Amino acid sequence: MARNKNPEETVHLILDVAYRLFMEKGYEYTSIQDIIDRLGGLSKGAIYHHFKSKEDILIAVTDKMTSESNQLLADIRDRTDLNGKEKLKAIFKESINRPIQNEIFAVAPNFHNNSKLLFSLLNETVETGAPDYILPIIKQGLSDGSIQTDYPEQLAELILLTANVWMNPMIFDNTVEETFGKFMIFKQMMLGFGLDIVDEELLNRLQELASIYQKKK
Repeated sequence: MARNKNPEETVHLILDVAYRLFMEKGYEYTSIQDIIDRLGGLSKGAIYHHFKSKEDILIAVTDKMTSESNQLLADIRDRTDLNGKEKLKAIFKESINRPIQNEIFAVAPNFHNNSKLLFSLLNETVETGAPDYILPIIKQGLSDGSIQTDYPEQLAELILLTANVWMNPMIFDNTVEETFGKFMIFKQMMLGFGLDIVDEELLNRLQELASIYQKKK
């Protein structure tokens, strides 16, 4: 493939290959040569034409991973038919039921070998996910009376970090039973804020993903 032919297609191919390698081997254990070897004849020059370094590829991979999720969050945030609490519940339901979740958990990435990827995702959660999507929903909930808190910014971060990181069985290598325990604590914590936003359907789906991860890791 020529370097300047179909540049968008080239970038998509590079990111797709890099994503799968990062998931399978870990970012730290994936080299530029590993990526080249799976590109079907694409040259090293083509990679460096689009990305200055492996870290630049990591940033682009992270952006690609979060863009679909962020669009889902934005769509729910901007709905006019739900109050704040209902939007939070919708976010949990829609996020965990995305088909791509099965693919990610089936790959069973080792986040211990993906420290930079993990940090990038954590940073995305705190710098973008919480303030741009969850916080506006909490502020709406404060206005419509469905959410009560004196610390909306901190609550937004807590909800997203707990759901995306602490309850993520891939990050802490949790069993199905351990995932269940974390879910129950999260449910109790949310109820403490008056937020009955997690239910049996969500628990069953989380356990299903944990089971997929344990079988494939």
